[in-house]
Amino acid sequence: MPLEHDAPLPSTETARLRGKGAREFHPRTSLADLVDRSPEFDPVAILREQDEDRVQELIPLRYERMLESPFTFFRGSAILQAHDLARSPSTGIDVQLCGDAHLSNFGIFSSPERRLVFDVNDFDETAPGPFEWDVKRFAASVAIAAQHLGHTPQQQERAVLEGVKSYRTSMGQFASEPTLAIWYAAADVDSLVTQLRDFFPASALEKVSNVVSRAKRKDATRAFEKLVDIVDGRPRIAYDPPILVPIDRLFTGEEERVSLSDFLTAVVAGYATSLGSDRQSLLSQFTPIDGARKVVGVGSVGTRCFILLMLGKDTNDPFFLQIKEAGPSVIDEARGIVSPFTPGDRVVRGQRLMQATPDMFLGHYPFVGVDGVTRHFYMRQLHDNKASIVIENLDATTLPIYARVCGWTLAHAHARGGKSVELASYMGKSDKFDHAIVSYALSYESRNLSDFAALTRAVKDGRVDSSANTSL
Repeated sequence: MPLEHDAPLPSTETARLRGKGAREFHPRTSLADLVDRSPEFDPVAILREQDEDRVQELIPLRYERMLESPFTFFRGSAILQAHDLARSPSTGIDVQLCGDAHLSNFGIFSSPERRLVFDVNDFDETAPGPFEWDVKRFAASVAIAAQHLGHTPQQQERAVLEGVKSYRTSMGQFASEPTLAIWYAAADVDSLVTQLRDFFPASALEKVSNVVSRAKRKDATRAFEKLVDIVDGRPRIAYDPPILVPIDRLFTGEEERVSLSDFLTAVVAGYATSLGSDRQSLLSQFTPIDGARKVVGVGSVGTRCFILLMLGKDTNDPFFLQIKEAGPSVIDEARGIVSPFTPGDRVVRGQRLMQATPDMFLGHYPFVGVDGVTRHFYMRQLHDNKASIVIENLDATTLPIYARVCGWTLAHAHARGGKSVELASYMGKSDKFDHAIVSYALSYESRNLSDFAALTRAVKDGRVDSSANTSL
């Protein structure tokens, strides 16, 4: 492609004016507004629509998990907030969204260089969209977590404010940095703990150390010990229904079992083509041994998720691959947009853009199942020194600090897309943006309670089954 000698030079001033100009059409104070729903809006019906293509025997488990608390309900109901946001005015500043940026979707894992890093770690719903959608979901999750933990209204507001302010000021910092400096930045856990040492009381530091220690122990060898039994001298994935069901127990017919076994083998072979040549060579050094369906998360319950046990040199060299079904993003669904990418490709593209150190085995592949339906999957390591903060362990002191760390992390994920100057200029240096998002988050906390109550009533009325059958 020839060089454009007469093309205008890149200008931070142009980006700054675009960001400030967006305020004229969508003032920062208007971000506080939570749009009303129509009288016909039925949150339970929308949730049930998601069940249509899920594994039906797992649907009750999905609702059982969602009904544990308003916070777990929020985790599993991203589609509801997406519908609300789609009816709201937009800033028009689009970035690659996580799509489900709640507190439990941040965590610790190993980089390919084997450093522990903290980052966004779930991209099932990733898609392009207005940046404030992620910020609002993040802020609402802080408010709902604080309410769940019994914090006072003042403590709830403070926690949300700390998280949003961190997002805004961090974006201002990224706006002043060179492009490659933004791209290469990462929240190294050891450095992060050192930087926050002055803010953490001794009890909080102990909790952080426990999380880091747990992450360092969650590797493939530890997973092998927990998930695998030795049967007739061969390693086999344990039977722990409904959470963990080996493929030879999923179906009774020999032909069906063989088909599913072929499915796992074919998925690995096909998925390898989405990796770089060096990763393909590395993957080829592992032999598939056994597979199982494994239930994960809250919102993902009922989607087709598997794990594949592979061995390298011998049984002392295990490797687990996670295979997760990918469907349309709730962001795209709510906006009435069809992604130009397959669902698996969409997830992988979004994660590679937003995450500073994506999994080296991250890839995707479509497959025609035993029912003749083409479904899309993405793959990654199952255990790679991963750990998440247990929300219930946070108190009124540590929740704001954790929100602050997550705010920086989300800002970094958004800044990698190249719009840090525009975003920083829109939000500005005052606290107008912060307080508008706080107001929205506290309002959404009430709406989430209302939706949670609606699902609770639906279960009592027999409209929804939440009685998981653990004997499956």
